[in-house]
Parts: sequence; structure tokens; C-alpha cells
Amino acid sequence: MNSPKLNHEIDFRILGDEMQCVEVELDPQEAAIAEAGSLMYMDDAIEMQTIFGDGGAQNQGILGKFLSAGKRVLTGESLFLTVYTNQGYGKRHVTFAAPFPGKVIPMDLHLLDGQLICQKDAFLCAAKGVSIGIEFQRRIGVGLFGGEGFIMQKLEGDGMAFLHAGGTVVERELLPGQVLRVDTGCLVAFTRGVNYNIEMVRGVRNALFGGEGLFLATLQGPGRVWLQSLPFSRLADRIVASAPKMGGKRRGEGSILGGMGDWIGGNNRF
Repeated sequence: MNSPKLNHEIDFRILGDEMQCVEVELDPQEAAIAEAGSLMYMDDAIEMQTIFGDGGAQNQGILGKFLSAGKRVLTGESLFLTVYTNQGYGKRHVTFAAPFPGKVIPMDLHLLDGQLICQKDAFLCAAKGVSIGIEFQRRIGVGLFGGEGFIMQKLEGDGMAFLHAGGTVVERELLPGQVLRVDTGCLVAFTRGVNYNIEMVRGVRNALFGGEGLFLATLQGPGRVWLQSLPFSRLADRIVASAPKMGGKRRGEGSILGGMGDWIGGNNRF
């Protein structure tokens, strides 16, 4: 006989293709939790409440709340989460949007042995009762060179949680002993039982000129792994590289087309 779920049970649908958001359907008195700034829109009768801590059981003492808030600070997140509760009599909807282009990944923690390890900025929202804690990487090499530092987020509970990843999401099922090597920034999440480590890229030329950095993440099964094709750090690097240079100079400004573009746009001074 299955034990009753402790977290709120919510229905949802994913909207969009490349710029996705998740619409959560709440029955009366059902609630969802989300990171600050992720709200897109909500129906009437949805009440917002800011809570202090990690979103788990809210009947813990003041010391427990401070400890859970401190864990969130270590992961680089805000001290607070926002709870959205349906205070009406019928079904209501609240929608959360991802911060950059990519996919929203629904995760049923009940089917994932109650726990999921993910990168620090991957969490978007979840059913109320899901705890957003931390997972320390015990190996010094992983902490220094693994791309996510010593600390990753740990989601615990038996409800739905939603992650966000950049670009296209790839899910891999690893058999016992099977190893997958991944660019450190492309790792989104993995289940309990997956052994996470890092290794140095083999070959001096590969390390210096391969363009993939000095280290790769190694994931050893059994378990499930989620990967992203466009880490936000990679996207940010491209944006910075394409930004106007100092003094207002832009890439390609010295070319014929660049000069014509400035003339057409009225940027030339006589």
C-alpha cells in the first residue's frame, strides 16, 4: 500500500517551445513555491506569501528556519522563497517563466527516490513542501574545477519540481558502472546513486587548444542524468564578446558594410 504524499499534488502544463514557461493548476488551498522573480502571471484568488527558508515544512522552529535560509545563501540564492496559494473556491492558475532561453523540465520527485541533485541556478518552482537544500561535493577536485563549486542544490520531497536548462535538454539513463563524460557547464541534474567526479582532459594539445577547458565532469551510473546544450555561462560569454567595444567601436565597423550601415543609420558625423 502506497503511503500518502506529504507535498501538495499539482497539475501543470508546459507552454512554448524555445522560451518555455510552466503553468501550474492549483486546487483550493493548494500551493506552489518559486524563486523570487520567476512569476509571469497568476489568476485572481492566488495569494502570494514570502517565506524565510528552503520551502520545506514551515512548522520548524526559528533556528531551523535560519539554518535552511543559510543553506540557500551558500548556493547563491535569496534568503526567501515565494508561496502562491489558491484561496478561491475553484481551480486557479499561476505561471512561472524561465530567466533565459531554454526548456522547463518537470521532475516528479516521487518517482526519483525523493531526491534530485541539480546545479545552483536550475530550480524554477515546485509544489509546496519540496525542500530546496544544498549538496556538498566532498572531493576537493570537484569543488575547485567542477564548474559548480563545492555546493549544488538538493531537492527533496515527493511532489513535482521544475528545473530550467538552456538550449536543448538531453536525458541519459546510465547503467551500473557506465560512465559519461560531460562539459562541466552542460550538467543540469542527476539522481541519487550517480557518482559525480571530474577528470582532466587527456592530451596537452586537447587541453590547451581544444576549447573545452581543462576538465570534464564524469558521471558514473546507475541513475539518470539531464544535460543542457547551452549553459548560461556560454551564452553570456558570446553576448559579452559581441558587445560594443570601448570607445563605441563595434566589430566589423571598419568594413564597407559597417560604414554603410552607420551612414544609413545616421551615425556618421560630418
